[in-house]
Amino acid sequence: MTEQVYTANRIKGIKPTVFAEMTQLANLHQAINLGQGFPDFNADENLKKAAQTAIMDNFNQYAPGLGFMPLRTAVADFYKRRGEGTIDPEKEILITSGATEAIFATIMALINPGDEVILFEPYYDSYRPAVEMAGGCPVFYRLESPDWALDPDQLERMISPKTRLIMLNTPHNPTGKVFCPVELAAIAKLCIRHNLLIMSDEVYEGIVFPPAVHHSIAFLPGMWERTITISSLGKSFSVTGWKVGWVIADNPLRDAVFKTHQFITFCAATPLQVAAVTALGAAEDQFKQLSENYRAKRDILCQALREVGLDPLIPQGTYFVMCRFDGFSTRNDVEFCRFLTEKIGVTAIPPGAFYDDPKAGHGHLRFAFCKKEKTLQEAITRLRKLPSYK
Repeated sequence: MTEQVYTANRIKGIKPTVFAEMTQLANLHQAINLGQGFPDFNADENLKKAAQTAIMDNFNQYAPGLGFMPLRTAVADFYKRRGEGTIDPEKEILITSGATEAIFATIMALINPGDEVILFEPYYDSYRPAVEMAGGCPVFYRLESPDWALDPDQLERMISPKTRLIMLNTPHNPTGKVFCPVELAAIAKLCIRHNLLIMSDEVYEGIVFPPAVHHSIAFLPGMWERTITISSLGKSFSVTGWKVGWVIADNPLRDAVFKTHQFITFCAATPLQVAAVTALGAAEDQFKQLSENYRAKRDILCQALREVGLDPLIPQGTYFVMCRFDGFSTRNDVEFCRFLTEKIGVTAIPPGAFYDDPKAGHGHLRFAFCKKEKTLQEAITRLRKLPSYK
């Protein structure tokens, strides 16, 4: 029998992620993978030892569904030290199995069939399937290169009586944009005026390049009771495989997300939650060092991209750089990324996968620079072959 006989309607049309596709192609051609955003260097030794100690100290059974209480307290303390605001760890924090689960649980908890959800495109690729599996209708606000600026009037025109929620991502994957205070205030004003919820995905909050500064929209006036803030340990502490994330929200919203979380994963891995307390205790120093290191890597890669005839759009945060190649080739983004992998030996991500209309990604590609300096230098050596193909 065909797949259609067995599968639910909600997953028809859902394809494997572009990350899996391009990683498989990279492996096939032994290309350097600057596509998928995982570090190829080791996590902090103290953090790894904290996880080992937690296992040996027998933190190996289920954690509470809401999360290990010392970790919830550590999350609240981190935001307080940062000067954002005071959070009640008992009532306003939920620990999840990474940010992707937090996103899915949030959408399942808050979106009814027919509700409209505004996504800023290009968008992280889990957003749209989550909305559609909940029966919601994604509506797309397109950020345009090179500066990816927000036009509040254009955003307001997209709001309808059916609009329920806006999905914000700052620092933004894949563009590297950090939404500025003026933009956040404009979004907040619209949410209050039209009684909208906002889900703010802030997993790259620890990777911001001065003069850009990260701000959480939840702490703006009138926004606490309508904002679900999501972050995680993976990106800022280089432990993407740990899958320890959190939801921060006013108690009614936090409890709503918990209702779905408890039947998706119930709890994140206990020893990793215990170790995460150690990580957050030193978050400020970690964020400063990580941002400095990634800024250096960003600048090295962007300079090389310019030298070979590509046009990098300098990111304000994250460890991604979007790059224009339409001055170099007339191929579409998928064709050019395949060409880079097969002929040059460097893999990037075609960003058409992050748009409602994949053609909107043509002329662009996305590189990840969360790699060892040796890895980046080898990729640059290979990219220097590119002009010979023009």
